[in-house]
Amino acid sequence: MRVFLSVNKRAAIDVSTPGVPGAALGLRETCNNVYAAIDLGTNNCRLLIARPTPDGFRVIDSFSRIVRLGEGVSANGELSEGAIERTIEALKICSEKMEKQGVTHAHSVATAACRYASNREHFTERVLEETGIELEVISAAEEARLAVSGCVSLFDDDSDYAFVFDIGGGSTELIWATIDQPGEFQILEWTSMPCGVVSLAEEYGGGNISENMYADMVADVERRLAPFEARHRLSAFIKNGQVQMIGTSGTVTTVAGIYLGLQRYDRNRVDGLWIERDHINGISHKLASMTYEERVAEPCIGVERADLVVAGCAIWEAISNTWACERLRVADRGLREGVLLDLMAEAEEAAANA
Repeated sequence: MRVFLSVNKRAAIDVSTPGVPGAALGLRETCNNVYAAIDLGTNNCRLLIARPTPDGFRVIDSFSRIVRLGEGVSANGELSEGAIERTIEALKICSEKMEKQGVTHAHSVATAACRYASNREHFTERVLEETGIELEVISAAEEARLAVSGCVSLFDDDSDYAFVFDIGGGSTELIWATIDQPGEFQILEWTSMPCGVVSLAEEYGGGNISENMYADMVADVERRLAPFEARHRLSAFIKNGQVQMIGTSGTVTTVAGIYLGLQRYDRNRVDGLWIERDHINGISHKLASMTYEERVAEPCIGVERADLVVAGCAIWEAISNTWACERLRVADRGLREGVLLDLMAEAEEAAANA
């Protein structure tokens, strides 16, 4: 099995904003290079394969599957055999796609579930042996940087600051950044809150949720958020209209799809969408009041997310209550795009120095 080149670039990069989905870095087209990024999270396994273009990149293949790698990690401290098997099967598909597309540069990262799991080395060794993919378990700080880098083309240049949150399966990243000039940012502060849709649903349940239980979930998350607000006083900047809020996660895009009334998810309509805060909270309460079966029947939810979406809504509502931006921009992008931009920037630098 072919082992793909893994490039680990950690330097900050300047990013341009051509304003098209998926494109965020101005690069000279590099002949014959094909780039791949894998984001293996607590809940999902995601792949993007792209070629560079003069104004960014063009996605030529992608893959996403819910694998629930982190199922039970919060309780048991390790990845289960069933979760490992599901994930390896998904990664085999990623490997086949990369082979088919002739990928020359790849970086595959794993996040919270692997950071917390005591058997992560056993898992990554099995992945390499069975799929040829070398996984890097990245730090929470690196996850935050990549998430912001992938979303930067959605930044509003009229705002002074961006507050980006990424609701994952095992953790939620909060990033506070300046918007310096078009396409450039600087992370001022970040935190990784060890609370995501999988861990919260395992604690409170994901079936039929009572009104009181949902309120308890929101209050629990609000308590976890309070120290970040106490340290950095984001609310004052939000009150002055200086802050743009961006949300990136399956929860955010799912709620956006429901807001638009989509019968089938459409990334082109969701990515970059602005949603008013009142609509967000209204949809969250509506989903929390539904039965599990009613959530399954929602086209943008389905059986794979029906037991997790309420936990995600509780996290989002707690964020909305703590930092009351009147509207939010939805990002169906993030870590994978950030990884691709790093790979392309490094290849561009190497080509310039050759």
